[in-house]
Amino acid sequence: MAVKRLLTEFGMGSSLRRQDYTEAATRAVKDALWHNSINLAELFGKDKAEMQITVEVGVQNPDALDVAKIAAIFPYGQVKVAPRKGGLDVPRNDGGNPTVIANVAISVALDLEAPLPSATELENNQ
Repeated sequence: MAVKRLLTEFGMGSSLRRQDYTEAATRAVKDALWHNSINLAELFGKDKAEMQITVEVGVQNPDALDVAKIAAIFPYGQVKVAPRKGGLDVPRNDGGNPTVIANVAISVALDLEAPLPSATELENNQ
């Protein structure tokens, strides 16, 4: 069997005043997910629990992320959260905590036995 990445979604989230990297990251995940309804598992005859989900999170302080809280957003699948140095901390003129911006890339993969269907095969099955 071969694990194949089938989908990547991107999102951005922020924490305006509390410098909460986890909150910014959870908002970025929701930004990526809440605009989609993707039935990849069913398309390939798999259970949703078999989806291998990798969440790469870019923030200026990756050690401040609560990866369990971020993973808990997903109702199914095997979720791995990978903190990375990235995102942006925007200083405030009033001397308060910076605004934190988090970026995420969510990849979904499945362990597939057969080669992926062509676009024509997918269209014919709908």
